[in-house]
Parts: sequence; structure tokens; C-alpha cells
Amino acid sequence: MQAKAMAKSVRIAPRKVRLVVDLIRGKNVGEAVAILRHTQRGASLAVEKVLRSAVANAEHNYEMDTDNLVISEAFVNEGATLKRFRPRAQGRASQINKRTSHITVVVTEKKEG
Repeated sequence: MQAKAMAKSVRIAPRKVRLVVDLIRGKNVGEAVAILRHTQRGASLAVEKVLRSAVANAEHNYEMDTDNLVISEAFVNEGATLKRFRPRAQGRASQINKRTSHITVVVTEKKEG
């Protein structure tokens, strides 16, 4: 059984969020939360929120034991890009892409044995 949580259109570039998600993939939940708490990156707050949501889904919807949960999947997809323009010299304009992320975390119960 697996429980899943997603955060869509988070206003952080996927490249930055992937650095944080790579730290917690495959870890058990308690260890992952500790890592996220001590990681000094802006994306760690968003990833921790999604992780806590996945744990809550597992506990409430599937009656899983939170002490035995492991992060089986954690990935980041690219969301919609907000396009903005900045004025440049001689009447030109250059485009600024403000990227968004879709963060997904899947937790499963660890097999005893």
C-alpha cells in the first residue's frame, strides 16, 4: 500500500527543488524530516510540507503505522512557466522565465524482516 501527496505550481524552479528531493529519496520519514529541517534551502520548506501531507494521508486513509513509513518515490516535474519582460537598452526587452514546480512524494510501509 502506498500513500501519495502532491503540491502543484510551487513558485520555485524545479532545478532547485530537485537538489532537496534527492537528499530524502529512500529514507524513512523521521530521518527525512530531520534532514529537511537542517537543510538551508528555500525548497526544503515546500518539500517538508508535501512529505507531512503524504504521511497524514497514509495515517488517515490507509491506517499505516507512521513509524514504519519510507519514502519510496520523490520527484519534481516542471509546472507552468510565468513569462515576464524586463526593459533593456535601446527600446528592447528581454524575457524572464519564472518557473514553477510540481512536487510529488510517495510513502510506503517498510517490510518487517
